[in-house]
Amino acid sequence: MADAYPSVAGVAAAASAFARVHPRLSTLRDVGRSREGRPLRLLSYGRGRRNVLVVAGPHSDERIGAGTALRLAERVAADPSLHARADATWHFLLCLDPDGTIRSEAGPEVRRTPAEHFRYAYRPPADEQPEWAPSVRDADDQLPESQALIDLIDELRPFLQCSLHGNDLGGSWIQLTRDLPGLAEPLGKLSAEHDVPVQTGTYDALYWTVSGPGVYVMPAPGRPAQFDSLPEDVNRSTWIQPHRYGGMTALFEVPMWASRKVADTDPHPDPARALSGLAGLLRHQSERAGALLGQVRPLLPAGRADASGFTGRGPEPVAASRATLLRIAEDLTTICPLIADDWDRLYPSPVPLTRAHLTALDIAARRISLRATGTMLRLLDGLTGHDVPGGLPGERLPGTAGGRIRAQCERQLARWSDDLAAGHDLCWVPVRDQVALQTESVLATFRLLNEE
Repeated sequence: MADAYPSVAGVAAAASAFARVHPRLSTLRDVGRSREGRPLRLLSYGRGRRNVLVVAGPHSDERIGAGTALRLAERVAADPSLHARADATWHFLLCLDPDGTIRSEAGPEVRRTPAEHFRYAYRPPADEQPEWAPSVRDADDQLPESQALIDLIDELRPFLQCSLHGNDLGGSWIQLTRDLPGLAEPLGKLSAEHDVPVQTGTYDALYWTVSGPGVYVMPAPGRPAQFDSLPEDVNRSTWIQPHRYGGMTALFEVPMWASRKVADTDPHPDPARALSGLAGLLRHQSERAGALLGQVRPLLPAGRADASGFTGRGPEPVAASRATLLRIAEDLTTICPLIADDWDRLYPSPVPLTRAHLTALDIAARRISLRATGTMLRLLDGLTGHDVPGGLPGERLPGTAGGRIRAQCERQLARWSDDLAAGHDLCWVPVRDQVALQTESVLATFRLLNEE
């Protein structure tokens, strides 16, 4: 099997085949449509009264979840203790953000390098991410994908919602909206079996309660859940919706590239100095990315924000609009100084800072500017001499200012990617191992919750 993530189309075909093979206990239906009209497909298996909802593709650049959902469906179908004897029905939302995920399918299909990943991965702003959007948008202005998920939760009333994420760099970890004591033990064993480090310090859950190595529990309402510079509010996200019905949500993270440093629990010898250095790195890279963006922006055709091929209609793979890409790049470059301010204020820290914590922050700092630079290159995709001053009609981004700026962006992306890889001793985790680890972690959570 190729070491590649399944495509949105491939997952839909596999789910249809699964439903045909298991017609008695499985159904496949559409539960909504994306902003561009793509179906949101739900594969269900079982006839139990207690529902488990598995959500794949909540972030469009984290593509492992779809493969995990299909593997979970196979595991559940093969083991009556997971459905009939547990009085459970499993529901797999195969991709929550198909529009964005299709855009992340651009580029090499198999085992990309870090530079290729950041060059082609597509991650929309927070208010266009279906899980997060309810926390930053007005109540009467929800994304159709968000509303479809909320309606599905209201319909199923799941006792467990599993959100399948995939961090690009680091280790494995689980975030819980309610504690599930004992989950750290199977996570540690499963991660060791697949040679993946357990991430004991994260950027995402720095303020969360540690239930055990790699397992983080959402803070109580009123306590900080993340850095002030980030716009999202976990207490208003779709993660909290199952609480209406006595349920909970678990988020499962597995890495594309593993870094052993995220598992180092030794206290950092000088966290104040390290934080200051990382804040400086953020500001420096933000200034460099902002300077590149300042050169890219004048090349974009005035009044033709959607000239990159975006149609906004139909299920065909299309490029993101230049207006959206420009907003992403601007947001990423402008948020860096705000995050740097957060990190300047982080010492003395509310939690003892380990080497793992500082490693996670270092990865986060470098990733932001890599995403910004990759987005700039996508902005330049499709430009021709007709668009760029000094170019000839039909000529692909000519050897004028546009060509030079593209080359600068490519060199910067390569340099920053190399620095990231060298500084964190990155090791690729084969897709089959990512899927297996995430699948078994979900099943371990289900079994443990079932025993309560």
